[in-house]
Amino acid sequence: MLSAAERQKAGLLKKAVQESRKRLGQNAQSRFGRFLDAYYANVPPQDIGESDPVTLFRLSHGHWKLGAARAKGKPLIRVFNPEPGKDGWHSERTIIEIINDDMPFLVDSVTAELNRQNLTVHLIIHPVLKVRRNKAGKLLDILKGGQRGDNSVAESFMHLQVSQLSGRRLKGIETGIRKVLSDVRVAVKDWHPMRERLASLIAELETAPKGVHPEEAEEIREFLHWIRDNQFTLLGYREYRYKGRGKKTTVDVEKKSGLGILRDPNFIVFKEFRELETASRDVREFIESPDLLLVTKTNQQSTIHRSVHMDAIGIKRFDAMGRVIGQRLFVGLFTSVAYSRSPRDIPMLRRRLDKTLERAGFPSGSHNSKALMNILETFPRDELFQISDDSLFETSLGILHLQDRQRVALFIRGDYFERFMSCLIYVPRDRYSMALRHDLQDILCEAFNGEVAAHHAKLGDLPLARLHVIIRTTPGKIPPYDAVKIEARLIQASRSWSDRLSDALIEAHGEEKGLDLLHRYADAFDAGYRESHDGARTLQDIDIIEDVLATGAIGLHIYRPPEEPETQIRFKVYHPDRPIPLSDVLPLFEHMGFKVMVELKHEATIRNDERRKILIHDFGLQSRDGSGVDLDAIGENLKDVFRRVWDGETESDGFNALVPSVGLDWREVMILRAYSKFLRQAGIAFSQAYMEQTLAANGLITRQIVDLFLTLFDLGAKGAKAKAKRIRQRLIKNLDGVVSADEDRILRRFINAVDSTLRTNFFQTAADGRPKPYLSFKLDSKNLDDLPLPRPLREIFVYSPRVEGVHLRFGLVARGGLRWSDRREDFRTEVLGLVKAQQVKNAVIVPVGSKGGFVVKCPPQGG
Repeated sequence: MLSAAERQKAGLLKKAVQESRKRLGQNAQSRFGRFLDAYYANVPPQDIGESDPVTLFRLSHGHWKLGAARAKGKPLIRVFNPEPGKDGWHSERTIIEIINDDMPFLVDSVTAELNRQNLTVHLIIHPVLKVRRNKAGKLLDILKGGQRGDNSVAESFMHLQVSQLSGRRLKGIETGIRKVLSDVRVAVKDWHPMRERLASLIAELETAPKGVHPEEAEEIREFLHWIRDNQFTLLGYREYRYKGRGKKTTVDVEKKSGLGILRDPNFIVFKEFRELETASRDVREFIESPDLLLVTKTNQQSTIHRSVHMDAIGIKRFDAMGRVIGQRLFVGLFTSVAYSRSPRDIPMLRRRLDKTLERAGFPSGSHNSKALMNILETFPRDELFQISDDSLFETSLGILHLQDRQRVALFIRGDYFERFMSCLIYVPRDRYSMALRHDLQDILCEAFNGEVAAHHAKLGDLPLARLHVIIRTTPGKIPPYDAVKIEARLIQASRSWSDRLSDALIEAHGEEKGLDLLHRYADAFDAGYRESHDGARTLQDIDIIEDVLATGAIGLHIYRPPEEPETQIRFKVYHPDRPIPLSDVLPLFEHMGFKVMVELKHEATIRNDERRKILIHDFGLQSRDGSGVDLDAIGENLKDVFRRVWDGETESDGFNALVPSVGLDWREVMILRAYSKFLRQAGIAFSQAYMEQTLAANGLITRQIVDLFLTLFDLGAKGAKAKAKRIRQRLIKNLDGVVSADEDRILRRFINAVDSTLRTNFFQTAADGRPKPYLSFKLDSKNLDDLPLPRPLREIFVYSPRVEGVHLRFGLVARGGLRWSDRREDFRTEVLGLVKAQQVKNAVIVPVGSKGGFVVKCPPQGG
């Protein structure tokens, strides 16, 4: 019973036949109808299900017309983009039509050629039809399946559709296909003669050449029997003649000896044979060696059947004295059976396996004997054919020793002609990945000055994955190499992130603590983190995270990757349990003089009793003014000011930009901030933002103002007066260079405020030894410039992130209280007004008064 898809296909084809009747005469339609039925007979329904009957007719009729006449033995090829006006139908794909004598390997050889040209085949229709032609090649009739006809021949009609190409590429496709069809034709035509040459060799080897052990000759003879028994697809044959000895040796191709694709004398299998004068000593030694059989790969990829490097089987010729005088060479492809059968069933390989097992000396049936046999059974088949007995023994034993040691190992085999390096790499299976494969291949390409010709990975149930990489090299251009050093590089590349972390932790903390930390952190970090962080950077992060877990406080780290410019830094913030909103930190960085360019967020889940999470925010910062950032000089100050702001010990405003631009620390910045707050209360005409900009723009003067303050009030400093005098002199000199009148006024008001300060608590500490959380100045008001009248005798200004206050005293003996104010911008004006009223009211009792006031900027939570 037909499926729905098959019924749909039958309906489409019926309508296509009806379309042909409309377009063609009765006689022509009769023949074409048989062609159309045969053309689509084996096409899967889904391949043409979306086509319409007109397209199916036009598509097949175009192929029919191409085959109207064909010279015997000549293929017909058409590559085109269908046009409605010319072809009667349209397609968004490029169409390839081929007609050729039917023979093996046509379809897979053509599709392989298209793949070599990086084309994807979307549709292929390839009926084989019995046709009758006259002597001129004109198509006379299409025979139905099973119908017999004199002079009928089987022809392959191939219709292929690939992604649409421009006209310039169409000719290249046709040229490539024509070359492939020519190769297929000569290989098929000469298949019997090549088998005859093989039979002659088998007969010849019934007597072993002089110098060749009879057992070896017999085994090779059995091997040739085996490949003749359809285990090897014969594609070409050629004979070589050797002349001379040593450096005078030459290799010539025997004229007219070529068969198949080697009919062409210009087809070079081994370039080294034709350029012996520049060939390596290994090549010369191989040519003269008594080794009877050569199995290797050619440089050339097969154009027939499979697009892989062809296999070459060479059998040397010897004279009566046992000297090598030539070689018979077959090229082709081992069949799939050759790769799927046990090597114990393949002549030559079975002997090679027996010799390896015998040489290993393990008792039959023992664990080692079975394990070694499994290694040999699963050894890459191409390698088994090509490897020497000594190399196979050393490599297989090396692999055996890996079974109990899951480590990275490399086994190298060089090609006789220096065209390839075959590399077997064993890697712990759980570490193998595509990214690792690329890394390992890059190392091998660099070591051997080559490129990857092929790679095959084997991932089974065993703990080790096997990667077989073939590196294509240039003869004479392979640099000297140390296999041990290459293996060491592969080991390093294969080490997991956890391996490298383990090494770093043990080196930094010793084995006991290092392994304890590894247990907690090996799986703690997300994939993005592991991709971007090496062992050293992870060590720093772990140390900081440990502090965060112990203290509950945020962690901070500043660094600069080597590839980033001096104007950029990275600022990491480590926060327990939850991420920090960007809106919370963005203003902090901007006030510190930076632009946030990027934020990378990572999460670490620590394996401890609570499985705590630490969020790592990695900010990329750029200095706002484009200046370089000296991390050695100011890195700790940047972290300090950020932490103090975060903990509420200082404010976040533009004064913090003085840390990177001037080199101040957070408390030195607090001095200037406190004076600016006082100056605003004292009626200065400039905003805080303008004062911030002025101090940042005149960094040297700003630094000297702070130095003047520190010198005047550090009671432990020696020679303070003289030092202060020198600083004032430099200040006056530097002020002459200030161009802006407003900036000059601002800077002089700061200097005047410092000079008017009598005492400060800046150097005092709290009970816990830390600086007091507030800063107070006692000022001589009579010396302050531009102070609103009346001037007090003295005043004390107190600043902290939470509170600001002032106490005005108009005499040495005065009385008055403190008042809370809600006038944050001008509470001094309010206090001054109160003290004036007090003076009038209490003049009889106390000649002068005093009054204080304060504002609460950050009330305690909960009131």
